[in-house]
Amino acid sequence: MSIDILDPTHEAGAGAFMPAARLPTLQGTTIAILSNGKKNAQPFFDAFARELIERHGVAKVVRLTKSNYSAPAEPALLSEAEKWQALIAGVGD
Repeated sequence: MSIDILDPTHEAGAGAFMPAARLPTLQGTTIAILSNGKKNAQPFFDAFARELIERHGVAKVVRLTKSNYSAPAEPALLSEAEKWQALIAGVGD
């Protein structure tokens, strides 16, 4: 019996990637939180949203939940993205 080991990397390599610029402040911003919808995500993001508002002066937290935790976010969920200064995505495992 033989075992084939596959290399999951693309032969062309990864393209250049630049992370988004860091916000100078969270004060007065609108931050979206995108949850995967698993049961442990809600209490964590509830506490996280409170911290953003109370400790960092975030003006508004927009809460979003994907309909399928293993699939990409639906375009309709991200349709208001131009109104947010940042988006935080997380899992509830």
